[in-house]
Amino acid sequence: MERKVNWVINKDVNNAEALKLSKELNIDFIIAEMLVKRGIRTFDQSKQFFRPDPKYLHNPFLMKDMVMAVDRILLAINSQERIMIYGDYDVDGITSVALLSNFLEGLGCIVSRYIPDRSEGYGLSTNAIEMAYNQNQSLIIALDCGIKAIDQSKFAIKKGVDLIICDHHVPGNKLPSALAILNPKREDCNYPFKELCGCGIGFKLIQAINERIGNDINTISQFYELVAIACAADIVPLVGENRVLTFLGLNQLNMNPRLGLQLLLDQRDKRKIKINDLLFYIAPRINATGRLANASIALSLLTLNNKYDLRKIVKRVEELNTKRKDIEKSMTNEALEQIRKSDTHNNYSNVVFKKNWHKGVVGIVASRIIDRYYKPTIVFCKSNSGKLTGSGRSIKGVNLLKILSNCEKYIKKYGGHKYAVGLQIDEKDLEKFIEKFDIECGKFVDYDLPYREISLECEICFESINPKFIRILNQFQPFGPSNQAPIFLSKNVEITGMVQNVGKNNEHVKINVMQNTKKIFSAIGFNLSEKMNELDTSNFDIVYSIEENIWNGKKTIQLNIKDLK
Repeated sequence: MERKVNWVINKDVNNAEALKLSKELNIDFIIAEMLVKRGIRTFDQSKQFFRPDPKYLHNPFLMKDMVMAVDRILLAINSQERIMIYGDYDVDGITSVALLSNFLEGLGCIVSRYIPDRSEGYGLSTNAIEMAYNQNQSLIIALDCGIKAIDQSKFAIKKGVDLIICDHHVPGNKLPSALAILNPKREDCNYPFKELCGCGIGFKLIQAINERIGNDINTISQFYELVAIACAADIVPLVGENRVLTFLGLNQLNMNPRLGLQLLLDQRDKRKIKINDLLFYIAPRINATGRLANASIALSLLTLNNKYDLRKIVKRVEELNTKRKDIEKSMTNEALEQIRKSDTHNNYSNVVFKKNWHKGVVGIVASRIIDRYYKPTIVFCKSNSGKLTGSGRSIKGVNLLKILSNCEKYIKKYGGHKYAVGLQIDEKDLEKFIEKFDIECGKFVDYDLPYREISLECEICFESINPKFIRILNQFQPFGPSNQAPIFLSKNVEITGMVQNVGKNNEHVKINVMQNTKKIFSAIGFNLSEKMNELDTSNFDIVYSIEENIWNGKKTIQLNIKDLK
């Protein structure tokens, strides 16, 4: 079902507040309005927003169980105990393990790293606990997982292995029997910022240890880059501590990245690293190792410091990423064809299944299907255990975790976030699950909504886009959830010069646009050639983001048109 694009201007603001802030900061009213929309209403709040600094990080000991966790780890260090650092096989888990293991090794700690293969499944495994016991490792620190490891925690107690859990996923009704559980989402945790990623919680742990042993926070600045990558990959809100850590991490990546990341980034064009480079360049490559081979490859990339070995690892990472893209493309085409041939076009959701699809790529394929159909989507394949393993993605306003909780009758296990989940079911229950899942999605999905909604900052005139405006706009970065890159509306623009169709199939359009016969900007519209051809080019409206292009040392402004009509 093809639906139109709807343009929606973000919530109105108190004009008096915006005007007051505009005068205090000596900035354009439009900029002040954007700040107020983001909850920034005072000079001090603006200073913190525009100048993220380690001093704005919260006291790590405000987190429930932090004291116990630090005490136990310092005891292990002092008594030379062996510690297993355990993490999930995605970017958040891999960076978490790299961060904590590198830090503890720097303190002389004896650590081993354990990242499960996808065949082991998500979460803390009894295999790892058994291995820790057999190798005389008396402490396991689980990162980015473990909050629902009820049985595994009991097994650890049975084996005499202490367990510290650092997780950011929503806890169940019962907490595991661990020595310490660091999770701001615990109901009994009063930590002031709830939206840390797994690596962020790992950072709070090393911040606490670092503070306890009397070191300044600047001594752990080399770990900011790992948290930034995890924040981008896990799509957490880029506000509060996440914004500070991501800002500092991007600075670190641009000034002095660890050797593995430096060699990886050397493969791309030389330009300043921004949040999109983390999301679309670094993260997919790290993920590719865990999806198609073993996440230990990416872990080595982030922990080793030998250029000869790292060059070989980078080569392997690039090979796996290329293979991942090929598999993803093939699976996506097959899944879309399956949907086209089905009789489910009026359903509220899409669920597709093929036995031999690659388990490591089903989540990406689900996202690609949503790009096309904009419905909650689950993609299943068959695992080695004989169960169907699936990955789901959702759309705005549709909480997949809540929906799956109403489908538990047909689910063996599930977990994740509101908009991204993993699950396992019996093949015999597939049809019943599809039926129930669609019914539950129907309670949330409103088919009166447009196919896609573009959220706009405000309407502006081209005259407002000047060097000062651009300079301040750049300080809104890093962009991400809860601080999206602003999209503006400008009305009654016209084309000056030729319309240039570009791209492999001429699907993109490059134009020069003018408003009120004054300011002219170059613009590009991806996948908008067909729509452009249907418009009166002398009088139309555009919604766009503002970008800076640097070519041969010359900086120019380009409008990235998201839609036009």
